[in-house]
Amino acid sequence: MKHSIGKLLATATLVAGTLGAAQAQDLKIGMVVPVSGPFATTGQQIMNGAKLYLKQHGDTLGGRKVILLEKDDTGISPALSKRQAQNFLVQDKVDILAGFGLTPAAFAVAPLATEAKIPMLVLNAATSSITEKSPYIVRTSMTLPQVAAPMATWAAKNGIHSVYLLVADYGPGHDAAAQFKKTFTAAGGTIVGEVQTPLTSPDFAPFLQKIKDAKPDAIFSFVPNGEQGVSLAKGYKERGLDKAGIRLLATGDVVTEDVIGAMGDSALGMITSFHYSTAHDSPENKAFVAAYEKAYPGVRPNMVAVASYDGMHLIDEALKKTGGNAKGDTFMAAVKGMKWVSPRGPVEIDPQTRDIIQNVYIRKVERVNGLLQNVEFDTFKAVKDPGKS
Repeated sequence: MKHSIGKLLATATLVAGTLGAAQAQDLKIGMVVPVSGPFATTGQQIMNGAKLYLKQHGDTLGGRKVILLEKDDTGISPALSKRQAQNFLVQDKVDILAGFGLTPAAFAVAPLATEAKIPMLVLNAATSSITEKSPYIVRTSMTLPQVAAPMATWAAKNGIHSVYLLVADYGPGHDAAAQFKKTFTAAGGTIVGEVQTPLTSPDFAPFLQKIKDAKPDAIFSFVPNGEQGVSLAKGYKERGLDKAGIRLLATGDVVTEDVIGAMGDSALGMITSFHYSTAHDSPENKAFVAAYEKAYPGVRPNMVAVASYDGMHLIDEALKKTGGNAKGDTFMAAVKGMKWVSPRGPVEIDPQTRDIIQNVYIRKVERVNGLLQNVEFDTFKAVKDPGKS
């Protein structure tokens, strides 16, 4: 017999009725993240960012001691993501759900957040429509339209007239392609072709050869952060697209700091648009990077770590407003319109969409003091998600 989440939660509440008051005051956060499989680095960055913030704040958010729980969803199994979230709600009785490395996971869990009326923090998944799937979702990462539109505007203003689109075949890829195409063509540019690559283990060689034969001024690409970016960058150079004069433009997912070293010289000169770089020049970011690299030697923080770090900050500030109350409606009212200075720059939670408003930077991969960095050279300020406009 199938039971609704509401009925299961009610049963679990009765069973847990003997819990002491002190234990009930602990804030339980259930992290649904990929810690195995091809997107394991995303889960690692999410957990690292959250743990760093908690360590800096005495494992306490808004006056409540935090119990941070973790369940693996591999990143590409919506049914598993849903089951793990359900276990968090029914068995662990978490106060907040968080994580969600990829869009399918966020989509699968959104109805549970709605039924349980529990806050759900999206710390990476970037399809525009995610926050529309439940009134209890708030996102501290980004959307693909948010970073694709500035890239298209920059390209059109800098001598690029024709572009071939290459994106991963799932929600964020579709969003990135659609927004780049809309903005670029409105500025007078031409899209000469489009290709969608498999979400897992793609072979970029035939796609890149097809693009080379089409002779566009540039490629615009989005692939999930991780090993795919390494394959794409190396394939671009191996196929000689750079020598053919075809520039490689992308969202910053392709050259995240935790994988850029593996690209080597293949990454040099790549132009990307993104909301975070470890090279971002601000006191907040310098402090964050130093603390992260001290806590996790040999691992560079990327945009996922920052989104997770900021997610914990959001919980902290929301609970300060509510007097520690993490109930869904009260919590969501507290986060709408919230502003702070993140390691990435000034940010704000859009009160209408519950998505993040933030700067988007145009960057170029350069070697700085022997280290590959995404060096920012242009800024689009306070960008809202154009996918909802």
